[in-house]
Amino acid sequence: MGFGEDVVNQVEQALSQVAPGRYDAYERLLQALIGAPVWMLLWQGQPGSPDAQYGNMDVAGWRYAPAFTSEEQLRLSGWDRSFEICPVPEIASSLYTDRWGLWLNPHAQGGGVGVPYLDLRRIVGGLDRLMAGPLEVGEPTLWDPAFYSLLGGQLFQTQVVRAAHRAWVRPTVGPERLVIGLRLTDNQPATMQRMRDAMARASAAAPPGLTLSSVALDDPFDPIAAWMREHTRPFIGIDMLDEAARHGR
Repeated sequence: MGFGEDVVNQVEQALSQVAPGRYDAYERLLQALIGAPVWMLLWQGQPGSPDAQYGNMDVAGWRYAPAFTSEEQLRLSGWDRSFEICPVPEIASSLYTDRWGLWLNPHAQGGGVGVPYLDLRRIVGGLDRLMAGPLEVGEPTLWDPAFYSLLGGQLFQTQVVRAAHRAWVRPTVGPERLVIGLRLTDNQPATMQRMRDAMARASAAAPPGLTLSSVALDDPFDPIAAWMREHTRPFIGIDMLDEAARHGR
């Protein structure tokens, strides 16, 4: 598959540094996994066969598929059934959409390390784009009517934003930020580009030190979007005008 020994060594070195509270080390592990393979245990079937089934673990009510980070770790585990070598981004794409995580080297002293499905999603979607959890999500702490007016105007002028919600998010790693949850009229490339251009213009005019980002409001896997749907109302969008028109306002 073209994976060198250096790639495997980087993963295992990063894995050895992960410890409770060491979020920086955990981020380095995720970064190393992006370019690495894992040896997936097959509980039944053969690699590529229709009846192939990965192993499974239940940890505190969450589901994980066990895997090993090298052929050596596979040998040390004593596993004597079939296995499949998969690039991590490929297996992550398959697992996270079913809300399964990946458990690395469960045979190791201490029980190995679990990568929850939300972090597999980050591996697929981009560690720099999707924030590191656990996240603290709440009402915006920024009170700047002029900026909110500018932001709302930029989004509304696109005529593709059905609803925009907002939240203040503190990730485990990286700066806290204002996050805008967007529901668009459609997912066509031109629509997405108009939204990105509007957000870029708003970011350029943001108060000094403010980090601004966005999420898809209807993303079923995004914890920030889920919080917004449950706790907030839109502050701008086409849907608000339609509702006002129906009520004669």
